[in-house]
Amino acid sequence: MVFSSIVFLCIFLPAILIPYYICPVRIRNFFLLIASLLFYAWGEPTYVWLLLFSTVFDYLNGRLLEFFHLKRPNHTARRLIVTLSICVNLGLLCYYKYADFLIETVNLLSGRNISLLALTLPIGISFYTFQTMSYTIDVCRQKVPVQHNLISFGMYVCMFPQLIAGPIVRYRDVQSEIDSRSVSIANCASGIRRFCIGLGKKVLFANQIGILWNEISTLPASEMSAALAWLGAISYMFQIYFDFSGYSDMAIGLGELFGFHFPENFHYPYESKSISEFWRRWHMTLSGWFREYVYIPLGGNRVSFFRQFLNLLIVWFLTGFWHGAGWNFILWGLYFFLLLFFEKQYLYKKLDKLPSILQHLYALFWILFGWVIFACDQPGMLKDYLKMLISIGVPAINQLALYKWTANALFLIVLGISSTNLLKNAVRKISVYFSDSVLLFLHDIWCFIVLACSLALLVNGSYNPFLYFRF
Repeated sequence: MVFSSIVFLCIFLPAILIPYYICPVRIRNFFLLIASLLFYAWGEPTYVWLLLFSTVFDYLNGRLLEFFHLKRPNHTARRLIVTLSICVNLGLLCYYKYADFLIETVNLLSGRNISLLALTLPIGISFYTFQTMSYTIDVCRQKVPVQHNLISFGMYVCMFPQLIAGPIVRYRDVQSEIDSRSVSIANCASGIRRFCIGLGKKVLFANQIGILWNEISTLPASEMSAALAWLGAISYMFQIYFDFSGYSDMAIGLGELFGFHFPENFHYPYESKSISEFWRRWHMTLSGWFREYVYIPLGGNRVSFFRQFLNLLIVWFLTGFWHGAGWNFILWGLYFFLLLFFEKQYLYKKLDKLPSILQHLYALFWILFGWVIFACDQPGMLKDYLKMLISIGVPAINQLALYKWTANALFLIVLGISSTNLLKNAVRKISVYFSDSVLLFLHDIWCFIVLACSLALLVNGSYNPFLYFRF
């Protein structure tokens, strides 16, 4: 079940929200846990047990860490418990997500024919694995208190707004709200507005521009041109941003409806003037997780030149591999590693001297090529697509390209503006001429229009994929 579906919007969400607000505060965590397990079981009934195992396993690890800290202090035992938590969590992730990829690689390199396991990827495993791991690590570091209530901890891990696609919510992000939170009318209204905007990003923007990318990426080479290849790459760049940031907005909005405040996950990443800035704005909870739990423990940038190089290499290899079991994802991670390393070592001061527009173009150019690597998950597709981008084997432009660019020009402009802070700044300047009540009314009207248009497309059975389900 995805947030951008009629079943969720018209059946599941109302059926959960109304009793949640009515039931006593003391049983809300239990109610939300059961609701979240039902939500997960709707799309992944086979692997509910795996989610429950991860929850109970790391709950017990937290209790053991407390025991060997307070009642029987033993630093070695605590380190062994954390090591066990990391190994089991990563072992499950690797088994279900990467086993077939590793077998295929061994077969390719050795010429053997080992049978694939044909495992189904458990939905959300990449996200909830990182969440439970961060809890045990933070407990060991004494950055968060141990959660004694299994129901409360289970609700944190399984909470459906952020379960299947993030943001990656660390325990300390919401620890004060797990056992004590309030739901006000103002928070509910804010959550509904945020959810509607996210739904609009997903249904009105990502899905529609995704149709264009799907059309172009499946065209035979005889109908392609460089102009069409560039249009396809730009379309995918917008699709993945509005798809994932829209889903994050919906998750944050749903969190507010239940009394939680999740961390932000995107901050206008296509406004970036460098690749370093892009990764401070894109999927911020993931990059923050790798920085805190991998990069800094390895020594960060407080080590020798060679170690900095190695630390960045490890982090970006893992970042790429986290996204999927495919060589294109590994290549994508290493691509950004090289860009970031080269930028930090040689370009950082030079970029600041360039005009702002050139800095933006520099960042967008490399970001765009990164998304081409990310999108081309079939053997040979990346090589062929890169050749088409530079007009090797295809004309620079053809009649189909002229038609597609003309037909989609206005929509691309809308997407470009909507992916930046321009509209928000314009509204802020205009808002001085209106009272707060009028602005709030206009905002609510706008959210209602977005919701109505999104529902109309969903009822019509429009193209509605979700890119991050496979991660």
